[in-house]
Amino acid sequence: MQKDDYPALYLDADKASNSAQRRYLSLVRAEYALLFIAAVLGLQWSSSTYYDIGYALVFVLAATMLLIRSFKKPEQTWYRCRALAESVKTSTWRYMMRADPFLDAESIQEPRSGFRNYLREILKANREVGEALASGSSAEDQVSSAMDTTRSYSLEKRKLYYRKNRIQEQRTWYNSRANDNKKAFRRWVIATVGVYVVAILSVLVRIGKPGWGPIPTDPLIVLAASLVGWIQIRKFSELASSYTLTAHEIGITLGRLEEVQTESEFSEFVNESELAFSREHTQWVARQNE
Repeated sequence: MQKDDYPALYLDADKASNSAQRRYLSLVRAEYALLFIAAVLGLQWSSSTYYDIGYALVFVLAATMLLIRSFKKPEQTWYRCRALAESVKTSTWRYMMRADPFLDAESIQEPRSGFRNYLREILKANREVGEALASGSSAEDQVSSAMDTTRSYSLEKRKLYYRKNRIQEQRTWYNSRANDNKKAFRRWVIATVGVYVVAILSVLVRIGKPGWGPIPTDPLIVLAASLVGWIQIRKFSELASSYTLTAHEIGITLGRLEEVQTESEFSEFVNESELAFSREHTQWVARQNE
């Protein structure tokens, strides 16, 4: 299943989510960087008027970053578009696997119409992200030929296809993301501890050598606070634990596939699996909106 084979709504929502995520994290990084620069300039390296003007300008820029984040709320667009994309994706797999509510019918037009109606309803429920979805994908198909081709497979072929292209793919993705977040958490914690150590040494130097001139203790404090804030924003440890649990849940689900013998059993199995796949994204959005 190639990415371009998914409905146009998924492509737009996925693109909008990734774009909003990059925008949000860039604003956070810019704000932290400007605060660090302000702390460095606060050591008063010069008595020039231009120096003080530049110093004040840094604070203006940092405040601007904060205001943009506060009013534009790119993180909300990120979460909502991701939830929308995953809802469309999981329904796409239900459609292709002939799972409820897109069960087999005398004519393909019936489930196809049901799927389009579902997309229409989910789009109505997410009108607040309509502006973010404005892109060229809106002219593409909502039900691709690849989706209909997969749907036409026999039960056994669909089971094999679902195992390889959905269950195992998701299990690999969650395992990979869990490991990435574990490694990132360790790296950022080590970096933060390193900054704390340097800050402690700078304080000791200030005590032991008071005549050494500017000691960069304040910039180090700002840097340490920024690193702690970054760890909290990215939630590396929380995501690593959550992704690991989801990967185990998927592994348990995989073992049940061999027990599926009928279309109705497969429909139930697919719906249970898709619920597990989408639960993490749903809970993530709910946590961010608390």
